[in-house]
Amino acid sequence: MRKKQRGITFIGWLFLLAPAAIVMYAAIRLMPIYLNHMRVVKTLDQTATELKGNSEGVTPQSIRTAIANRFNIESVDSPTAEDIMIRRDGKTWVIEAQYEGVAPVFANISIHVDFDKIVQVE
Repeated sequence: MRKKQRGITFIGWLFLLAPAAIVMYAAIRLMPIYLNHMRVVKTLDQTATELKGNSEGVTPQSIRTAIANRFNIESVDSPTAEDIMIRRDGKTWVIEAQYEGVAPVFANISIHVDFDKIVQVE
């Protein structure tokens, strides 16, 4: 008399684990990009907090210098301080970091991520 097979075969495990391994590998490749984005957000928020309340006499160049100094401390490579858009909107300053990150996965396959962070300083 034959016994019924119980459990999963080796090929079954391969079919289950291969997609999970690919997703985990992609997540590992994306991690540095998102950590960099968190440092950019932290820098913009700290700069806005620093300028809040004493925005008299503030120029775009002084904001850009403050961002460049914080990027240097936080080791932010992309975007650079020159890539940050700074504009005046009425009585508020608007600081915008719009940039992209690319994480190579396999051969010619990459993951492209767009970031857009806007901070207003009143």
